Amino acid sequence: MNVAPKKELGQHFLVDENILGVIEPLAGLGPQDVVLEVGPGLGILTRFLAERVAHVHAVELDRSLETHLNDIPRVGLHWGDALRLDLTALEPPPRKLVANLPYNIATPLIVESLGKLPTVGTWCVMLQREVADRLFAQPRTKAYGAVSVLVQLAAERTGFHPVSREVFRPRPNVDSALVAFRRVAAGAAPRVRRVVDGAFAHRRKTLPNSLALAGVAPRAFAAEALVAIGHDPAARAEQLPPADYVRLAAALG
Repeated sequence: MNVAPKKELGQHFLVDENILGVIEPLAGLGPQDVVLEVGPGLGILTRFLAERVAHVHAVELDRSLETHLNDIPRVGLHWGDALRLDLTALEPPPRKLVANLPYNIATPLIVESLGKLPTVGTWCVMLQREVADRLFAQPRTKAYGAVSVLVQLAAERTGFHPVSREVFRPRPNVDSALVAFRRVAAGAAPRVRRVVDGAFAHRRKTLPNSLALAGVAPRAFAAEALVAIGHDPAARAEQLPPADYVRLAAALG
């Protein structure tokens, strides 16, 4: 490997091809698939995907990786920040998101893809283990947060596989995991997302206080809305299951 990973971009290049045999069944790859890969790095996963699917959209910010990614059949390269590019304009539209996601954009990219990429129905992503655990964490647990609610409103987990630190270079100081999930609904509506973000913005506060501090709703009104959907007005954000956030947003109007 003659490219130095950039810490500021959250780069940990996939270098062990053995993990590809785990990704293939988790992603359910087929010859008609159109796949979005964010952060292709040295192209190990990119080449694997390109040999098995109809087309790969590879989105990369780091131009120094160009020589590793050029001239791979059935791959379209898109240079830039995946959180800023208009991924809705990709043709053909991606149906699956399969990637070793850069650490620093993993969470926002997943949330944005659920809401803004309606054609994507399957995800198989490599993440820090801590982040992976948050996606499908249960209410009343430490890992449960805004991302848990937003992901679970739109998707269900279909697979999980711990990943050794040795498959990356440089070797990260944290554990990783592959998480697969499939869409079961559209992403959260903007109003619901605003309520969820506000609820967890001050998670040590009661939910009405957090919503008030976040400017979502007056404290008394938020408390009344909680009672209307069957919760204690002193409830905290982590006590509500995902579906109740939809009900709360409706009660708040």
